[in-house]
Amino acid sequence: MTALGFLYPGHSAEDDYPRMEQMLGSDVRLQVVHTDIGEDAHRVDALLEMGAAPRLAAGVEELRLSGAEAVVWACTSASFVFGWDGAHDQVRELAVAAGLPASSTSFAFAHAVREVGAVRVAVAATYPEDVAAHFAAFLKASGAEVVSARGSGIITAAEVGTWGRDEVLALARDGDHPDAQAVLLPDTALHTAAYVAELESALGKPVLTANQVTVWEALRLAERRINAPGLGHLFTKEPLVQVRA
Repeated sequence: MTALGFLYPGHSAEDDYPRMEQMLGSDVRLQVVHTDIGEDAHRVDALLEMGAAPRLAAGVEELRLSGAEAVVWACTSASFVFGWDGAHDQVRELAVAAGLPASSTSFAFAHAVREVGAVRVAVAATYPEDVAAHFAAFLKASGAEVVSARGSGIITAAEVGTWGRDEVLALARDGDHPDAQAVLLPDTALHTAAYVAELESALGKPVLTANQVTVWEALRLAERRINAPGLGHLFTKEPLVQVRA
């Protein structure tokens, strides 16, 4: 059994995690602990407070007791707003507090882009344009070429969490770019686990979504690789690691 821990801000699309646990079809357990969201706003000052070290540290004891082998801060915006260096500091502080390998959804995107072999990417964000621009800057710092970055102007995670299949599909299509080798949907408040395969079929290229890459990143930290085609191209890379007995 591999137990993976996630610090998830508030309540929006956390039901993606039990769904993905089922889709993995393996001996993997995804443990979600909710952090205090503070003000629900896709605004830089609110996001910096949301991702502050004390808020993250408050949830790590529960994850340790759950037997988690790694922990990921399951929030994109409240990690990339710290910038490339600040996001590294955030993860280092989380690792020290948890006593576990740690990462964040922002770094999950950076690693997943390389995993699928993409260099040029398009960002299809729910955020306001200025927050989407911060994510684009983070990706550029990681070495990716951002050929387009589109925001949707949604302020709260609560509103994003109400979006269903049609809205997610429209977001991905509208945010795609003919030069992009992958399309990124960076918001863990957005339900996407049930739609990744359909999104990739519609766009004809890898689609990376926040909750999907967050789980993949935790598996990477735990040195596990699992084939789960329903979660998209990211989960079909060889070689496969067999389920542990």
